[in-house]
Amino acid sequence: MNGDIRAGVIDVHAHWLPRDLLPLPPGNPLGGMNDRDGELFLGDVPLSFPTTAMTDIDTIVADTLKAGLGARVISAPPFAFPVHAPAEADDYIAAYNEQLAHAVSRTEGTLVGLGLVRLDDADAARRELTRLAAAEGIAGIAVPPVVDGRSYDRGVPRQILGIAAELGLSVLVHPMQLPRAEWDHHYLVNLIGNPVESTTAVAGVLLGGVLEEFPGLRICFVHGGGCAPALLGRWGHGWRTRDDVRRGSSRPPAESFGLLYFDTITHDPGALALLRAHASPDRIVCGSDYPFDMAQPDPVGFPLAHGIDAATLEANGRRFLGLTTANHG
Repeated sequence: MNGDIRAGVIDVHAHWLPRDLLPLPPGNPLGGMNDRDGELFLGDVPLSFPTTAMTDIDTIVADTLKAGLGARVISAPPFAFPVHAPAEADDYIAAYNEQLAHAVSRTEGTLVGLGLVRLDDADAARRELTRLAAAEGIAGIAVPPVVDGRSYDRGVPRQILGIAAELGLSVLVHPMQLPRAEWDHHYLVNLIGNPVESTTAVAGVLLGGVLEEFPGLRICFVHGGGCAPALLGRWGHGWRTRDDVRRGSSRPPAESFGLLYFDTITHDPGALALLRAHASPDRIVCGSDYPFDMAQPDPVGFPLAHGIDAATLEANGRRFLGLTTANHG
């Protein structure tokens, strides 16, 4: 990443979208985002937070400092991932990334950006990733866990991880709330769907040998990696006993698991403890999911109260972003 950031704990998981891009990318089935008397809606569904918390950089900076953070990494909300009509989304992607670079550049190191990229065309992705790698204040990209029924163990999505690793860009994997009939009530599309999507991507990366092919890849899975920490033993058993599980990777999943980054949004001390039991201590980073209602309301206090100190969170966040030294000026 070009440029440095403020000292202190880094929240790697927060969201921003400029007002002119609230309609969302071409082909989006959700009806676009819109402001109604200062509150943000997704189609006709209220999102339960002020529009400025998603769109106004000054508001986000103020909320970042109020939360006791040194810096915050902002990326598009998952509704804005250009996956529904990707061949028509180049202008949207370019507009987002250009405005993101401009927005973070005026925050004196308080905000860092993760851009958007097409996931259906490796050549188009390389062009955009190359531009992002040269932009000040941009550390990488945010992507969904599943694209057209595939994850990151094959196809164009896997190629994009390789390009990101080659260019030194970080990758944040954020679920999209993919609909399923059995999740059409109780907000299960989020409460179950989001962790399951993330878990699918973690499994694809581990069992697909992605980190063996791209050892320099910095990739973070939000919401504590979903269900992955609880399933790692099962995956390991399958890897040891079944040829079809072992075929794509040369080392057991627990070994590669220690190379992945995870944020601290588990909403449960026991779940955080389980994540810490399996993940490397230098790969757990602070997350908030600001400004959504499912956010961790005290992103610094929660991990500090459960055994992860602020210096570790800062160092891990900087490592994920490709930074190595703190700026205490």
